[in-house]
Amino acid sequence: MKTTLVCSGGLDSVSLAHVLAAEGNLSRLVSFDYGQRHTKELTFAALCAKRLGVPHHVIDLRSVGASLKGSALTDDVDVPDGHYAEETMKVTVVPNRNAIMLTIAYGVAAAQGDDAVAAAVHGGDHFIYPDCRPAFTDAFDTMQRAALNGYADVALHVPFVHRSKADIVREGARVDTPFDQTWSCYKGGDLHCGRCGTCVERREAFDLAVVPDPTQYEDAKFWKSAIAGAQV
Repeated sequence: MKTTLVCSGGLDSVSLAHVLAAEGNLSRLVSFDYGQRHTKELTFAALCAKRLGVPHHVIDLRSVGASLKGSALTDDVDVPDGHYAEETMKVTVVPNRNAIMLTIAYGVAAAQGDDAVAAAVHGGDHFIYPDCRPAFTDAFDTMQRAALNGYADVALHVPFVHRSKADIVREGARVDTPFDQTWSCYKGGDLHCGRCGTCVERREAFDLAVVPDPTQYEDAKFWKSAIAGAQV
């Protein structure tokens, strides 16, 4: 099944790239520059494409991102510290981001003759991001089949949508994903900050998966207190 993968350069999508490549199904990566402050993630997506020997399409959506105001990822809003499932993390929502990106990825897949579009949305995203939930992915698959009816038959492949971040780490480890060649931190510094929601979630996932975390964090201890605080 020739598959176009939406790849940010993060742990989830790079792990899925390696899973698909191991299965012989990875056709290409599609990444998006939407003006995100952690645009360095695109460097890791490019490294993934080169490592796996597939084309890498980078779509310039900076003009679109400039209109999606109010998110800590695209606007002059601080990225909060804390656990991923806290209410404060909702400031990292970019409205309709996945719907926009997946629509374009479907067009690329159809034009290139691929059979599927894959995305690494997972169960841990459901609390914050509405366009990562099964209700969205199911409806989106139906919509796109209608949009391409008679032209192409492209399916949506979201193997992690009911699974946890720790499950993704285990799957990535199984296919030797180089986790140190992935980027999660929303702050986009020289190292992962260790304090934002994505860093806390990343560190917690390795711990739950019982897989060594090769990531260098500016604050390597904060995640435990963030998790403890979220459980109160």
